Amino acid sequence: MTSEVLEGRTATGRGVRVRYSPAGIEEVTDHPSAPDLLLIPGLVDIQLNGYGGLDVNDPAASELPELVRRLWTQGVTTVCPTIISADDATTTTLVKTAAAARADDPVVRYGVPGLHLEGPYISSVEGARGAHDPAVIRDPDAAEFDRWQAAADGAIAIMTIAPERTGAIEFTRHLAANGVLPSVGHSLASSAEVHAFAAAGGRLSTHLGNGLPAQIDRHQNPIWAQLTDDALTAGLIADGHHLPADTFTALVRAKGAGRCVLTSDAAALAGCAPGDYRTAVGGAVTVTPDGGLRLTGTPYLAGSGASLLDCLRWATNHLPLEVAVTMATTNPANLLGLHDRGRLEPGARADLLQFTPTPASPLGTLTRVIVNGSIVSQ
Repeated sequence: MTSEVLEGRTATGRGVRVRYSPAGIEEVTDHPSAPDLLLIPGLVDIQLNGYGGLDVNDPAASELPELVRRLWTQGVTTVCPTIISADDATTTTLVKTAAAARADDPVVRYGVPGLHLEGPYISSVEGARGAHDPAVIRDPDAAEFDRWQAAADGAIAIMTIAPERTGAIEFTRHLAANGVLPSVGHSLASSAEVHAFAAAGGRLSTHLGNGLPAQIDRHQNPIWAQLTDDALTAGLIADGHHLPADTFTALVRAKGAGRCVLTSDAAALAGCAPGDYRTAVGGAVTVTPDGGLRLTGTPYLAGSGASLLDCLRWATNHLPLEVAVTMATTNPANLLGLHDRGRLEPGARADLLQFTPTPASPLGTLTRVIVNGSIVSQ
């Protein structure tokens, strides 16, 4: 198995020479005269519904193989495709389709460690439910979930729920006991309910600061408890639309960067030209000139129009480069228990990104993507 070498500087500024092959990263050595090229691990996105017109929520299509490969051009080498609230039959179809893609395509199996179900056990209150269809939102049902997990061949790794729903705390224990990461989101839970969720095995906050009505009580709201509970890692959409810069920075400082992950929440129309579209899930969606996605004619966000690479670039304008990179690589990998990715060290997977410097961005321009030890984009 032939080894290759890549040289550059890490997000901390350390000059390194990385020797790698399809077997993984074999050696990382100091290289003080390394070229001025940023070298970081492949990005890990734990919440993504689609990209570039490809939609994992369309039951009539099987687009995951193409989506995984298209995300390489955005530096995303690990992804948890996210299925939003739907009826039993539709969810079953979607998870079966994803499971089949993982079983049939080694590239998909390599890049997709698991699925994320965002709903349907979330709040039905206007604003909190976001763009989810109120007709399918319901209380948790462990038997129903177990059927989905069987249909998914065990691939469901994350599930977003609202802790205030009837039976949600018991359901959280069920998820945790069966190796699924419970996440709180699209919720108006009280502080007591958030802490009870965390005590029952809750580990994550789905897009903290979003999935809420535009106006909430300044003290009695779900945000503060999620910030203070150390059992919960905060997922943050850093696309410049979901969270204003000051809000984003304050959330990271309050939670601590070690308990934060960047996520794109990218929808199928992310990366598409501005205009009005009709989608399989959201219905009428407008891509605004600044890259935002809105339910047509409403102020409600319909997911994100940014890739995780876009989010990382935006975040580097508000956080140190090293911190932002860690939140898009190591932290989400650790959250998923995937200690073979999201890091530049011997034994890790050879998923590597190289950037050339530009005056406009601390991140620079992505010029080379290596997945499983092979160059897939440059």
